Amino acid sequence: MHPILFKIGPITIYSYGVMLALAVVVCTYLLSLDAKRYHISRETAYDLVFWCMLWGILGARVFYVCIEWDYFKDNLWEIPMLQKGGLAWQGGFVGGALAGIFFARSKKLALKPLLDLSAPYVALGQSIGRIGCFFNGCCFGKPVAWGLYFPTHEARLYPTQLFETAGLFVIFLILKKAQVKPHQPGFVFILYLWLAAIERFIVEFYRADHELLWLGLSLSQYIALGVFVTGLILVPFFLSKKGGKAS
Repeated sequence: MHPILFKIGPITIYSYGVMLALAVVVCTYLLSLDAKRYHISRETAYDLVFWCMLWGILGARVFYVCIEWDYFKDNLWEIPMLQKGGLAWQGGFVGGALAGIFFARSKKLALKPLLDLSAPYVALGQSIGRIGCFFNGCCFGKPVAWGLYFPTHEARLYPTQLFETAGLFVIFLILKKAQVKPHQPGFVFILYLWLAAIERFIVEFYRADHELLWLGLSLSQYIALGVFVTGLILVPFFLSKKGGKAS
């Protein structure tokens, strides 16, 4: 599509990097506005986003490199080249979640409300980021007659990147609605796990950039199932009546 937006002399501006930066700016601003409801200062919210984004991007890149090691082992210099795409949601989620846990402990903040605050903007950030995937031509779908033409692949394909953009934005809206209603601390986060897992599991059936494993499912689909089950396991720990309600 349009992996390169424009060039200024020797500097190349990549669409993937621009959308990633846009996701950070938009989500940071909106999360900082919501932070007051959770009795968190804007400064603390900015710090939270910084560390979660940093470790989330690192985790996403490490996981992507691991699953694509057959390519990267012969192209080691490309490992840090994020501008060309190559971030795996699963690794980003683990990296960002661990950063959030350590941040909450270091600042002595309640973890479950912090997760509820962040969950909608994780979905929104992913939604915006998938637009970068669309421009970059990665995360592409299977061939279909009515699909969009991707010059990089010289074929009409399912625009799976846009499927994910739309699906994740709907998840963002659902989580925002859940966020403002009375709920047990941790509910919004668990709802994110379930919805994000279902969305990814379904879209994977239309993607063509992966190998199929046991029972005809991809690695990402098995991970999505694991994320969904994790949400189920967390229910008795996160949603116990002892936790009270948040508004």
